[in-house]
Amino acid sequence: MLVPIILLLAAGASAGFLGGLLGIGGGLLVVAALSVALPALGVPRAEVMHVSVATSLATIVLTLASSAAAHIRRGSVVWRSWMWLAPGMAAGGVAGAHVAQLLSAQALRWVIAVFCAFMAWRMAFGKKASRDAERAERTPRSPWLLPAGAGIGALSAVAGIGGGSMTVPLLLALGVKPVRAVGTSAACGLVIAISSAATYALAMHRLPQPMPWGAVGYLYLPATAVVALASMTLAPLGARIAHAISGVALRRAFAVFLLVVGAVIAAGG
Repeated sequence: MLVPIILLLAAGASAGFLGGLLGIGGGLLVVAALSVALPALGVPRAEVMHVSVATSLATIVLTLASSAAAHIRRGSVVWRSWMWLAPGMAAGGVAGAHVAQLLSAQALRWVIAVFCAFMAWRMAFGKKASRDAERAERTPRSPWLLPAGAGIGALSAVAGIGGGSMTVPLLLALGVKPVRAVGTSAACGLVIAISSAATYALAMHRLPQPMPWGAVGYLYLPATAVVALASMTLAPLGARIAHAISGVALRRAFAVFLLVVGAVIAAGG
């Protein structure tokens, strides 16, 4: 019992730090940790992947609430862009959570493993913002942000993430300053996590197998509490460092780590 708890605490701490630093909630890392730890905590193996995704999203609600609050205090959320993205993200989060519940555990496992590999490639080799972009002060307000948000929300709900790995590059491409893209992404991820976690909690498409005490639909609240406790502690530190350094080296290191995470998830089946 102690080893799974230590694993979840470590995953939560890493996720919180990355949420503040890079605007990503570390959801893929949390999903991988949960997929290893949950069987030892009494979750039926047939439900482990769905519970891992749902519980990761529940932890992201708390992680990104802490991260977003830190960025809001520093004035790094572009609210006009957020207002265009958030409605689509909420709708996409609900839709994606419905789709994920219809997938088999093995299919969901491989979808997430492939997504890990793709995001690792993007983080390692994706286009970086130029110095001109870093000096730019643009505020995207296009109606196209609404469907873009819906797509990000749906993919995030299936993978169990807050969407920052997609939202940050989108905002950078539209001319938002990097640190403001990170802050806005944290506020956007909160919308995705709330809408999708609530949908998983309802478990509308099929009832899970008998679950241990503390489960609400596909959410396993004891694991949520352990991960969130660690993540909320480290999120403000990540946000503080994001205002002081470049994250390029860390992005590449995290890309390698994502490949390991994908391998762990794939091997779990």
